Amino acid sequence: MSEELIKSVQEMLKEETWTRATISNYSKEKLIELAAVVEKARNENCTDEIQQICDEQLSHSKDSIIALYLSGMISLQKGTLDNSSLIALVDIFQKNHKEPVVEYLCQSILEDDPTNKFALRTLAEYYRAADNDKVWALYAQLVKLDFEEADIAKALAEHYESSGDMETATEYYKKAILRYVNAGNINATKELWSKLVQLIPQEIDFFQLVKRKVSKTLGDDKTAILLQELYNWYKDNQKWDTAISLLKEILTVDQKDIWARKEITDCYRGKYSGHSHLDDYIRSSNLTQNFRNVFEAINDFEKHIAFDVHNFVFHRTWGVGIIRKVENEKLIINFGKKAGIRDMALKMAVDALTPLAKDHIWVLKATKQKDVLAKMVKDDKVWALKTIIKSFDNNCDFKRIKAELVPSVLTPGEWTSWNSAAKKILESDATFGVNPNDINMYMVRENEISKEEKLANEFKAQKQFFSRIDILMKYVDSDETDKTSEMFAEMFNYFAGYVKTLDLSDQPMKVNEQIVASYLVVQNITAANKQLSVPTKYTFQQIYEKIQDPREMYELLKDTKNTSLRADFLRNIRMLPNWSDEYIRLFPTVLEGQMLTMLIDSGYTEKVQKLVVSCFENCKDYRNAVLYFFKECQNEEWFKNAGISYEKQLITLIQLIELTFREINNHLNTTENKKINKNATLLLFKDDALLNYMFQNDEETVKKMYTLIDDLADIDPSYKALMRNRILEKYPNIKFHVSEEKSSAPKGMLVTAKKLEEKKQLLERLQTVDIPANAKEIEEAREKGDLKENAEYKAAKEHQHKLNNDVAKLQAELNRAVVFDPTTVTTALISFATTVTLHNNDKNADETYTILGPWESDPENGIISYMAPFGNAIMDYKVGDNIKFAINEYKYNYTVKEIKAAKL
Repeated sequence: MSEELIKSVQEMLKEETWTRATISNYSKEKLIELAAVVEKARNENCTDEIQQICDEQLSHSKDSIIALYLSGMISLQKGTLDNSSLIALVDIFQKNHKEPVVEYLCQSILEDDPTNKFALRTLAEYYRAADNDKVWALYAQLVKLDFEEADIAKALAEHYESSGDMETATEYYKKAILRYVNAGNINATKELWSKLVQLIPQEIDFFQLVKRKVSKTLGDDKTAILLQELYNWYKDNQKWDTAISLLKEILTVDQKDIWARKEITDCYRGKYSGHSHLDDYIRSSNLTQNFRNVFEAINDFEKHIAFDVHNFVFHRTWGVGIIRKVENEKLIINFGKKAGIRDMALKMAVDALTPLAKDHIWVLKATKQKDVLAKMVKDDKVWALKTIIKSFDNNCDFKRIKAELVPSVLTPGEWTSWNSAAKKILESDATFGVNPNDINMYMVRENEISKEEKLANEFKAQKQFFSRIDILMKYVDSDETDKTSEMFAEMFNYFAGYVKTLDLSDQPMKVNEQIVASYLVVQNITAANKQLSVPTKYTFQQIYEKIQDPREMYELLKDTKNTSLRADFLRNIRMLPNWSDEYIRLFPTVLEGQMLTMLIDSGYTEKVQKLVVSCFENCKDYRNAVLYFFKECQNEEWFKNAGISYEKQLITLIQLIELTFREINNHLNTTENKKINKNATLLLFKDDALLNYMFQNDEETVKKMYTLIDDLADIDPSYKALMRNRILEKYPNIKFHVSEEKSSAPKGMLVTAKKLEEKKQLLERLQTVDIPANAKEIEEAREKGDLKENAEYKAAKEHQHKLNNDVAKLQAELNRAVVFDPTTVTTALISFATTVTLHNNDKNADETYTILGPWESDPENGIISYMAPFGNAIMDYKVGDNIKFAINEYKYNYTVKEIKAAKL
């Protein structure tokens, strides 16, 4: 059948050539016939042959209508980016005024490719010329597809404004102005700025966004002109704080702007119209005099104007005070119990005091009862957050928030739950934002902003690459964000820019983790959003071939809360022709069981087994892989058949422990080595894997495996003690090597669980009861007068010193404390938690001692610390052993008579 169709197309092209068919012969019906040919070619799987014939025809007859249509539509359905044939075809019909054909052709293109910008524009132009309202839907689609299209966005805004839909009109005006700024079109930017000042002057955050973009794209001088117009609205509406803020921004651009200097003086007059010393402070600060630096004058004025009756101030020693009286150049300030009533010259106050707003958190803490303020903070977290953030120039990090609340308002326990809820509020509440220059600093907004603006601002403030990916994906996953906005485009293009740097053909390219991560992110977004495309012609395979070390690349890719870049990386590798080899290479780094399952299920069992053998033979290079195989794969049939004996596996774990101890002592990758060391030790001892194997075999195996452990000088001695105890239970006559009889002192300090709890309670009492009570004693003693002659004060300070020393000592001991596990007690040797009966050979009398730790030590009752000279001297001896030693020149001679477990 396909041969008949091919022959039919050839005849059509030949007839078109010989008859020299004119454009007038083509109508919509003729194109419908050609569309049927394309559909038939697709059904008969001969589109490639048909396209080849048409392309050949076009090589010597470029205006062939049939060839242009068939080749163009086949390319379109294949998803190629080459629209040249269809563009040429539409151009021919347009020039010949075949508008109905153009309309049909564009509609046909859009059926196969709804995002085809050429067809959308052409059809929109046709509808606009025909005054057809269908144009607006096409314009809306174009604005979504083309992030640089500003004129159409403006046309849409004007259309919706004329129809009374001001909300939609405003959104399109916003899109248009941002695009004009990006294009560097200052005249259009000014025009739309004026329009938006009329429509939404209160949305100060949006204007600040535009201002920052104008500053970056067109220069600071252009921003001053725009801000003047916005300022006028705020001044006219007596919104003094915002008006003053805008004037300060204008003066930042040009400190000598006479107009702005005059206006800021007028605004101060409006804001402080009821202040008794307003004119005096304007005059004394030289605010209106051009010879003085304007910001010095502003700072001087704002400090002076703040010192009025009933206003609050802060002194670094006396704390918060309230101004009770202003007499000429003197202030009368009440600092409460801390410093009482103070007189201060105004000039000194300007330098020594910080003015505080009435709702400043320091003022609230100074004027409200703790329980009242705590209730306010807990009941209204939004208010509390706004209060604290605004208290510090509307720029405050979470460390500062905690410092202001704990422990002065909330206890550490109350903070834990409050903190979690507060962070969710800061993330979700649209009245909170972040400093554009520092993601860690929070600010309070005058008006709520959209979710997309909030995330876009966080994106700009965030400097960490992978954290930016997380914000973008949070934007993509949200139902409240517009995926066609300029804000999304800016974030998307940031990563698309990395992808565009790919140049695999002209010069050697270094593919780093940012390029790979960007490719994966863009790939994910474009897969879900068909109107976007990956901005490179290169495939993942071509990129992967340029990665120097795929294992290192995997580790450099950072997953976040909203991304799984590592999984995406592996998914793409799975599509490579040699994926099995790459999975084998990557597994020791990835350690993902699903990879092994895929390999086994795909028939690559032998490759996996070779990997296992290689890992155990080269355990130094494949440490975590060895741990993984031992822990996760013991019951897998393919692992059992890999040819690695269980004893070999155990010995490899012991080798890993020895290796990591050595590297830890040499300060090599200490954190990672400690983790591996701990995991290997647990695998050997937690479920008695090593002991069970030993006792399933003969005595020689027991001795060999014990010797391997005993040779590990740095291993926790309790493991050696446990092994010796278990071995002696089965082989009571076994003789350990002399060097093995003395165990090294355990790291840390062995303690009983009961005593540890007592010490923790003691520390808590010191910190929460004794120290606060002492602090109160010091404060009360301080208020009684001259500290030099104050005996109570001196005694309280001495007690404070002792308490601090006690806490430091106890904390250090707690840090060293290691709780003894009663299940590991051994009576084969004198050891921790044993009660030993010694026969004193000199006095021919028995003596009984219980061996515990320093905390439990009570020599008068026979409880000896294993760390004391006497306890240390008798440790590790067995029943029947003779012990001779000397302490402070006194000689001891004992025979071990009995060893039993102590009662804990």
